[in-house]
Amino acid sequence: MSDHNAPGTHTVAAGGSATRRFRPASVSAVSLASIGKSVGVAVPGPSASVSITGISLNSRAIEPGDLYVALPGATRHGADFAAQAIDAGAAAVLTDDAGARLLALSADTSVPVLVVENPRNVVGPLSAVIYGSQPAAGATPTLFGVTGTNGKTTTTYFINALLRSLGLKTGLIGTIEINAGGDPIPSLLTTPESTDVHALLALMRERGLDAASMEVSSHAVSFQRVDGVVFDVAGFTNLTQDHLDLHGTMDDYFQTKAELFTPQRARRAVVAVDDEWGRRLAASTEIPVTTLAATPAGAPADWTVTAAAARGLGTDFTLTGPAGASLSVHTGLPGSFNVANAALAAVMVLASGVDVAAVQAALDEHDPFTVAVPGRMQLVSEAPAAVVDFAHNTDALARALEAVRSPQPGSRLIVVFGATGQRDQGKRPAMGAIAATLADTVIVTDDDPHDEDAAAIRADVLAGALEAQKEGSLQCRILEVFPRDAAIRQAVELAGPRDTILVAGRGHEVWQEVKGVNVALDDRVELRDALTAKGFSVLQDDRIES
Repeated sequence: MSDHNAPGTHTVAAGGSATRRFRPASVSAVSLASIGKSVGVAVPGPSASVSITGISLNSRAIEPGDLYVALPGATRHGADFAAQAIDAGAAAVLTDDAGARLLALSADTSVPVLVVENPRNVVGPLSAVIYGSQPAAGATPTLFGVTGTNGKTTTTYFINALLRSLGLKTGLIGTIEINAGGDPIPSLLTTPESTDVHALLALMRERGLDAASMEVSSHAVSFQRVDGVVFDVAGFTNLTQDHLDLHGTMDDYFQTKAELFTPQRARRAVVAVDDEWGRRLAASTEIPVTTLAATPAGAPADWTVTAAAARGLGTDFTLTGPAGASLSVHTGLPGSFNVANAALAAVMVLASGVDVAAVQAALDEHDPFTVAVPGRMQLVSEAPAAVVDFAHNTDALARALEAVRSPQPGSRLIVVFGATGQRDQGKRPAMGAIAATLADTVIVTDDDPHDEDAAAIRADVLAGALEAQKEGSLQCRILEVFPRDAAIRQAVELAGPRDTILVAGRGHEVWQEVKGVNVALDDRVELRDALTAKGFSVLQDDRIES
């Protein structure tokens, strides 16, 4: 885990000004005595009346009246930056024994210090108290949470678009952007820190938003970023190999996801039962659950996808539910996985209490599931078809390749991708093998190497591709091209008007991290520039590109 308090790191967006945009304008002060009581610490004397109006883990995001939470990090303890927090206006510090010892060794601390055994365990609930994010009484936005390996971003965008089509004021928290009813703010984490999540929910409540959709990653659960949050509807997409560098095994990965589907975190669930993990989750959760089968291989379910038929790049399909209920649905995004994402979004909105007839009217009038999702099956040109997608694990890459494969005779599929450094190394050869099996030309390049040797990462991917090519007597062409912008240009040079180019792995991201340096790189920009340079026409899209 990173040093959340260390200079140069930020939990959501760079700079305190961006963090301030996450906070409500008005917060009722909470006494330090009340905070101490909630964490089991007595606050004596004058300190008991100290007023707290905010909370932060980041010393550089502190505002006057904040409680600064000093946590242990990978290399430094947050207590090392307490003086900076106090200078910025922190009214008190919450830390552990190690932090308290560091504070005792430094110059006199001019604010009260509360010491608990594990401050990380209390940050979420404390944030809920301080910001009044989800009070028992009073209107709060209906909160949708989506988890799973693939499809979280698109499903939250689909939920958001459907809710807006129903005339509701909505918010969004996820990988691409955060929107609390104002201007969108680009995200740095799929799920922000719990301090920011609760501040955002309070801000949404203050601005009168009706509903909000949030991506909930396994990291968010593991690192307690959604502690103290209760979702009205939690949705599960699927589970495939990813993040095993964090979780170790698929079972541990599943158990982390399953924590979202408990009475402490959600009121009801919608679970896709197209894989064994979804079926296991639906059978084990203690909260009311609605099941969804989006594929013929799915288990019997409350809602099922039927009569799927291609229309353009997208799909028309029917959702059939209990007591003869049904919805006619269209998504303009390609791929069977986007049918599953659209179906999950629709059923989650139904599970929140919206009438079937109202949902059908919104689908018919507004076509919400054709919303642009930056870097998710984003079409850059049509001849050749050139697509940028975030697919960065084995299952997502396979689905993306299958989705963009053209039925046109003589059309070739060219894929550009790499693997991320310092992440699950076991998936690298598997991704290479999938690319070799499903594409005509495979261009292996760099993703985000981080601090790992980029050549070694490419070698792992190439090994899988070459082995699959040899074992399957595959006719695909396999190339190693780097840096990434050169690989994209190579793909365009090889493409004809009838071909398809898929640039996979980074999606909406605009920086590539190499040895601690952020290098400006946007796959969509590079692809447009390369296509234009070769004389191909590109699509103009003014929708958000975070």
